[in-house]
Amino acid sequence: MKTFLSYIRLARLDKPIGIYLLLWPSMLGLMLGAVNEGYVNFENYLIVLTGAILVRSCGCVINDISDYKFDRLVKRTKDRPIASGEISLREAWVFFIILSIASISLLLFTPPITIKLALFFSLLILFYPLAKRFIKAPQVVLGITFGSGSIISYSLQSDSFSLSLMILYIGLIAWIVSFDSIYALEDIDDDIKIGINSTPILWGEKTIFISNILHFIFYAAIVLIAYINSFSNFFTIIFCLLLIFFYLQTNLVKEGRYLEAFKFNNNVGILLVISFAIEIFLI
Repeated sequence: MKTFLSYIRLARLDKPIGIYLLLWPSMLGLMLGAVNEGYVNFENYLIVLTGAILVRSCGCVINDISDYKFDRLVKRTKDRPIASGEISLREAWVFFIILSIASISLLLFTPPITIKLALFFSLLILFYPLAKRFIKAPQVVLGITFGSGSIISYSLQSDSFSLSLMILYIGLIAWIVSFDSIYALEDIDDDIKIGINSTPILWGEKTIFISNILHFIFYAAIVLIAYINSFSNFFTIIFCLLLIFFYLQTNLVKEGRYLEAFKFNNNVGILLVISFAIEIFLI
């Protein structure tokens, strides 16, 4: 029987880790804009938070609409509302349209450049579910899509894009591809069986090694941003903590606890947002 909770589950609001991992790149972009411009507009933080919830929900719904036949064949996803028949395709489409209207309405409170960027990158949200079928490394598409939140949120604060923003975007793509590749190791057997692409299938035994390299590229990007923007000495402590976090995450991966390793990246995002907030405070 359909209930309000069925739609909560369809939007995966009961599993907020995806919201967090979309929110942190967006927050970093917004905060970098504040660092570059030297001021903070607190209304923008509310817009970014609301946008992360709505956009992630839209992404989950359109993903389940596209993949419900595949979801039925995967142990982890077979009980999702559409795959299980709890919510019909028509009802899911109506829900998606409502979420999309809410997302577009939020753009009315943003500058014209933000509207253009958001509408452009929104096409990737629609494309990503199909990417798993036609692109060997769909995690790269996810990285480009999730990472774009940094550019969109930065545009709320400034219309003058900086070198630091481009470095951040590239670093975020590497980070997202890294942790989503680890996540994809959970489903690799089912993905091979039903013919869905993923970076673990493409990279094989090198998956963990490549994911670690991508993680370090992200850290290098953050260090470069800190150098360019003359971050305080406090950032040295942050970087040391990041290295500790990396060590803890690699231990989880070694133990085959891929889902926990994936979720651990939430701690990385929180730490970096706190560090950027401190640098803004010190401006």
